[in-house]
Amino acid sequence: MRYDVDFLVIGSGIAGLSFSLKVAKSGQVAIVTKKEAMETSTNYAQGGIASVSDKYDSFDLHLNDTLQSGDGLCKEDVVEMVVKGGPARIRELIAWGVSFTRNNTDSNGLDLVLEGGHCKKRIVHAGDFTGRVIEQALLDSARNNENIAFFENHIAVDLITYSTRMKRGVVTAAHEDVCCGAYVLETKTNEVHTFRAKTTVLATGGAGKVYFYTSNPDIATGDGIAMAYRAGTLVANLEFVQFHPTCLYNPEAKNFLISETVRGEGGILIDSQGRAFMEDYSPQKDLACRDIVARAIDTELKKSGDDSVFLDITHKDPDFIKEHFPNIYKRCLSLGIEITKDPIPVVPAAHYMCGGVLVDMDGKTDVERLYAIGETACTGLHGANRLASNSLLEAIVYADRTAKSAIENLKKENALFCQDLPAWDPMGTMDSDEAIVVSHNWDEIRRLMWNYVGIVRSNKRLLRARDRIDMIEKEIHQYYWDFKITPDLVELRNLAVVADLIIQSAILRKESRGLHYNIQYPQKDDRHWQKDTILRRPFVG
Repeated sequence: MRYDVDFLVIGSGIAGLSFSLKVAKSGQVAIVTKKEAMETSTNYAQGGIASVSDKYDSFDLHLNDTLQSGDGLCKEDVVEMVVKGGPARIRELIAWGVSFTRNNTDSNGLDLVLEGGHCKKRIVHAGDFTGRVIEQALLDSARNNENIAFFENHIAVDLITYSTRMKRGVVTAAHEDVCCGAYVLETKTNEVHTFRAKTTVLATGGAGKVYFYTSNPDIATGDGIAMAYRAGTLVANLEFVQFHPTCLYNPEAKNFLISETVRGEGGILIDSQGRAFMEDYSPQKDLACRDIVARAIDTELKKSGDDSVFLDITHKDPDFIKEHFPNIYKRCLSLGIEITKDPIPVVPAAHYMCGGVLVDMDGKTDVERLYAIGETACTGLHGANRLASNSLLEAIVYADRTAKSAIENLKKENALFCQDLPAWDPMGTMDSDEAIVVSHNWDEIRRLMWNYVGIVRSNKRLLRARDRIDMIEKEIHQYYWDFKITPDLVELRNLAVVADLIIQSAILRKESRGLHYNIQYPQKDDRHWQKDTILRRPFVG
């Protein structure tokens, strides 16, 4: 089946939904999301949105905190644009029905909290489940818009470009190209549909599932980054993978994050003997930036051999803890951890991709009519290390700018715009009777990345990872062409591409900066490496 729309949005998190709501007045929007629309990384975000809202704060202070966290790689004009755009976007979210936590201070009535790396309280939040509140409000607004259609349980397979040479969607893109839409697999029927679009937006989130331990939901398999790379776009800075320092460590807990705000409100990291150790690593102690805290925990665990460290907030009043962290309190209590009395066992986990599809200040890629926003994109805001709660801020500011650009672009005639798109061709493929190949490679990639391309890296480990991922990609490539595609195969294919790109980028950067730490190059090298790591797929003729 073929669908013709003005705007194809792949992803239903805060970036994709915000964009869709803004462009719906100008055309028909199709939102493709591979699970239910609510199942997004946004939905799992606990902390909040960093935005200047207090008279004791300023744009300059927020900008400086962001630049310091980004360790020399932030684009200052992007940082200024995003930081200054925050307050208006917060007001817009409120108008869409987002109920942020309030108080009686002078901060426009908003309750503000502190997180690591920030010099002021500026995190706008909704309890400790901000993402869920935002996601629900945006979804309600989008579902009530007659110009927005949802395609849940649909997973994008590949982008379609003008220069595409068709054989089951294989893309051989030239470097000056036009995106015409995407091939999309309906997961319940395994039928591939053709979506022709005048504008395509990648808002698929990150790729945390490339690592064995992650705070991300199962959907975070780097689909947008992999599809864009196969279509010939530039990708950048994928060596900078942020590991959140405090993911709940419990065999019955999966991907549950202990928010940065717990440390912001006085939580202290201790080892199994009760010793507070962060003062050994940073003057900011427990409020240091995430890269420092994650490496500190990693070092402590390697020294002790323990499975976890602990985050202790038991010195705070029990009512304060229950009021400020109701979601965390409830989840931990269900696992037998009474956080008003017991320290919380935590470990670092892959959390956020600072790199992604390279875009300009309007979210444009170097393929015409293709945009990327949210965690999928590399905008230059985060540099080598994202400042806490700048991600949702980036998503809403870029969704606004990208919407304006896309609406303007829609008015332009384009002689190269694809008129006739061939349907997906499964010729020569058969149903697979070897699903174990997919599950085995999935597990091997995640363990490989965790062990060899994790928080602390070395040349030897990176080269071993590169050799192994090359072999895995060859196996997946052969499997992809022999058998009919499934959702698991689509995700595995994308996961392998992103793993390869992370490894390539980490090998190229011969220094340690921000989230990338290589024991062979422990120092920062501004002379040679104060620049982006940019990759592009070689052109296939």
